Amino acid sequence: MRLIRTLPLLLLAAACLLAQRSSTPRPDVIFVPTPQAIVDEMLKLARVGPNDVVYDLGCGDGRIAVSAAKLGARAVGIDIDPERIAESKDTALAAGVTSRVTFRNEDLFTADISEATVVTLYLLRSLNIRLRPKLLTELKPGTRIVSHNFSMGDEWEPDKRVTIEENSIYLWTVPAE
Repeated sequence: MRLIRTLPLLLLAAACLLAQRSSTPRPDVIFVPTPQAIVDEMLKLARVGPNDVVYDLGCGDGRIAVSAAKLGARAVGIDIDPERIAESKDTALAAGVTSRVTFRNEDLFTADISEATVVTLYLLRSLNIRLRPKLLTELKPGTRIVSHNFSMGDEWEPDKRVTIEENSIYLWTVPAE
């Protein structure tokens, strides 16, 4: 008899869990780590230094943000996957740069990125194109954007393109209005 009374509550709880699980944002791409040699070249190409605020959109395991922090920059990693954010925090702790880097579990399309002086990306071309209006409206003129392997489409040519280990690295600078 008690089971009959608790069954509706159990079903309601299960339905709530399923609804919560289905409403949880999911990444648009699978996580593929950027090789450290590419990370180093990206930060070099963007001329990252101690006066920079580097935003890594889709930060994955945090290696780009941590590498920027090691160069003296302040870094912010944004990822929609809470497991990646936890991994990023562990990476920063192991590298001893937790005072210079922050990781946020957010959607990169809605996150406030306006304080960035450098933005790093390793997203698909289609996502870069979708992100392009946000970059052009929220970032200050002169902000550098660097992308591993994927362009911004034909409508925004990069200022520079470098090839390293068969990978393309693109650099753009946000123009004055």
